Amino acid sequence: MLSKFEITRNWLPRYTGMPLEKFGDYILLTNFDFYVQEFAEKFSVEIYGEGRPMQAASNNQGLTIINFGIGSSNAATIMDLLSAIKPRGVLFLGKCGGLKKSSELGHFILPIGAIRGEGTSDDYFPKEVPALPSFKLHKFVSDKIVAHNLEYRTGVIYTTNRRVWEHDLEFHARLHAMTCIGIDMETATIFIVGHANEIARGALLLVSDVPVTPEGVKTEASDSKVTSNFADLHLQLGIDAMTDLGLKGEKIKHFRY
Repeated sequence: MLSKFEITRNWLPRYTGMPLEKFGDYILLTNFDFYVQEFAEKFSVEIYGEGRPMQAASNNQGLTIINFGIGSSNAATIMDLLSAIKPRGVLFLGKCGGLKKSSELGHFILPIGAIRGEGTSDDYFPKEVPALPSFKLHKFVSDKIVAHNLEYRTGVIYTTNRRVWEHDLEFHARLHAMTCIGIDMETATIFIVGHANEIARGALLLVSDVPVTPEGVKTEASDSKVTSNFADLHLQLGIDAMTDLGLKGEKIKHFRY
């Protein structure tokens, strides 16, 4: 296997356990096995990849969901592997920490961009290249949020490889200076590697904690509460948006430079 295409065609089934022909044209990405289970139950379909690094399921409407794990390296891996099937759109359903005092648990964020603080994306483009979503894809997501009579916020996400930082006041000060709306570990990587692979991509983030306040640091109990209250809606918004995108058959162009 000498080409990237040959490698990814072999590795995507190896990582997920799902045959290539089972993947849809539209992809939902998540960090959580719960989302895959809910998707499979909703559409009465099989889950592939139990015991493998990633789990996946597809419905009969051309939509696939993949739990790729946590962190920017895993995010880069799945976005590289998806180049094997050339999906028409990828939407990341992730959680993030809110960085504004007005942030509330359960708020949705559609990022207009992400700061590349994770390092992984440096292997794909110079630092000067911004990590951006495909705005036409985000328009479909926005429409579905509005259709559910919900509000959402936009802003810039800071993506980091650092998992335990909540105690570090110097890091807090850096985040404040950058005026970001939220922090996570995957969004910038998904945007940049999607750009590298000419994949239309977006992210719908759920605020799961407000880590800049002592009482807002995520715990097992608080995260479970957010999941039970908002995860079903989060998943449904993703399903509705990507299904609608597929039904309308709109193409999202990727400009080469």
